[in-house]
Amino acid sequence: MSARRLCETREALTVNLTRIYTKLGDGGETHLGDMSRVSKIHPRVEAYGTVDELNAVIGVALLQPGLPETFAGWMRRVQNDLLDLGADLSVPETVPEQDTAALARPRLRVKEDYTSWLEQACDEVNAGLEPLRSFVIPGGTPAGAHLHVCRTVCRRAERRTIAVGEEVNPEVVRYLNRLSDLFFILSRAANAQAEEAGGEHSEPLWAPGAHEGSEPPSA
Repeated sequence: MSARRLCETREALTVNLTRIYTKLGDGGETHLGDMSRVSKIHPRVEAYGTVDELNAVIGVALLQPGLPETFAGWMRRVQNDLLDLGADLSVPETVPEQDTAALARPRLRVKEDYTSWLEQACDEVNAGLEPLRSFVIPGGTPAGAHLHVCRTVCRRAERRTIAVGEEVNPEVVRYLNRLSDLFFILSRAANAQAEEAGGEHSEPLWAPGAHEGSEPPSA
């Protein structure tokens, strides 16, 4: 897949953080991107908070041995994209008409090309994998196992985003849906590459009913 600059799909934003704690959230509320105040358990806060959690989990996955450098580069790009998703989720799609300042301010919104890039990555890697004959049990190599953790947290971020309701950019949902697919494919590929390098078979597969009627464990 041809390389593309990280900034290609983004508008310039100014971030100026001179102080980390403000005490404004001590009462259990926080500001959204449009400066409205909501509870910290508001669905929108839950959504971008889970996207933030996903970003942190990816950071841990990047430290795992056996992660191909190509995949690592893609994941670092995804980390930047997830901040774009958080910015999108933090601002409702509609703002009050009387809020002229908010109406005039450009907002960063996730667009189709974000998701298209993920689909290209999925197709490129999946083309080199063996067809699946059963469901995969998360595990294998450290890199493969952590990519499965990324996948499951991504699925939760997708569910939290859907729970926001109709006032959410549908492209954010599509992006998270496709991103979880990419993590699944990358986990399979990381395990397959480890096996090709001389390791043991590292893609555990579900064997339906394998332990039905088995003897209890002995001490």
